[in-house]
Amino acid sequence: MTEPVTATALEAARRHFMEGLAYLAASRFAEAEARFQDSLRLAPGRISTLINLAAVRLELGRPDAALEAVSQVLAIEPDNVEAWFHRGNAEAMGPRPADALRSFERAGALAPGSAPPWFRHGQVLQGLGRDAQALPSYERAVAADPAYAPAWTNLGTLLRERGRVDEAAHAFRQAREQGADAELHGYYLAAVGAGTAPAAAPALYVETLFDDYAESFAGHVVDVLDYRAHDILARAVAEAAPGRRFARALDLGCGTGLCGGLLRSRVRHLSGVDLSGRMLAQAEATGAYDVLARQDVVEFLRAAPTDFDLVTAADVFIYIGDLSAVFAAVRRVLAVDGLFAFSVERATPEATSFQLLPSLRYAHGEAHLRELARAHGFAVSRVERGAVRHDQGRPIEGLFMLLAPTAP
Repeated sequence: MTEPVTATALEAARRHFMEGLAYLAASRFAEAEARFQDSLRLAPGRISTLINLAAVRLELGRPDAALEAVSQVLAIEPDNVEAWFHRGNAEAMGPRPADALRSFERAGALAPGSAPPWFRHGQVLQGLGRDAQALPSYERAVAADPAYAPAWTNLGTLLRERGRVDEAAHAFRQAREQGADAELHGYYLAAVGAGTAPAAAPALYVETLFDDYAESFAGHVVDVLDYRAHDILARAVAEAAPGRRFARALDLGCGTGLCGGLLRSRVRHLSGVDLSGRMLAQAEATGAYDVLARQDVVEFLRAAPTDFDLVTAADVFIYIGDLSAVFAAVRRVLAVDGLFAFSVERATPEATSFQLLPSLRYAHGEAHLRELARAHGFAVSRVERGAVRHDQGRPIEGLFMLLAPTAP
């Protein structure tokens, strides 16, 4: 028989619980867990404490421990919505993420006006590579709560990827109206023809994209997308300057170091710059770079004190539309006998400058690039046309250009 909880113990349990909530709000998760456990020792089986303990354990990346707390809740309240939701999140982190689908479905059924269960249902399906099935999940999320912006964003993204641009534009507008990042969603809208293309992709978009992509980037783009821009640029440099060993090279948007690895044997000192900290960690592990910087490429170039005799940018300008500032900044740091080698996606013939494509990548026209080169003191040494990668089985046409400074 369970001993009754005394008033003194209950008051102490409540104090520990409130302290745990404060630590949770401050993202001090280990301390929050300890306080919730202290509270449960004094007052076992308290639903609110167990729910918050599960949430903290999820933040700490301990799904099995979160499931243990959730199981206690469901043994007491089988229809507890938060418990089913946390159970789904814990299962999604485990070895069988598909198990989470049933938990999110249960949470969604118990709370028909709640969007998060169906939003997470869609995210799990996407993580399993089942994007077509995720689309109805996001539709159910926005139907449950039209004010839930993240579901509108993910819905718009899936619609955009399927070429349903008008529906995607509606979803992105709804997300923005419900408080989603205005700059980011303006970029999304421009990509589906519902706005003016910004000069470059938002830094937040690029940084988040590649932070999330860092671990699998090199294998995915090379093996799955047949990415070859780094190979083609490195070969073009070797053919343009046979036998030359560059004193100081700069790899713009260096990513995980694919291009730097090919350049290393031809340069004495190699610098790399990128927005993504996780990509830079991968680049550092290659050992190819002498210096790595986490910074916007134009900001880096404008502050760089050293002349470089080789500057490369492999598959970087797909995230920059207006290249005027880049060309001007590269010209400032490039030695008189230097080379500027870069790749772009090739714009459609009707483009007069650059285009923001539904893929969320920029494409550039050759005539426009030649004019930019002339305006910023470059001569075009070499232009090569070819595929930069494949997307859904079709080649993405690109341009590979080598520029050299003209005489002052």
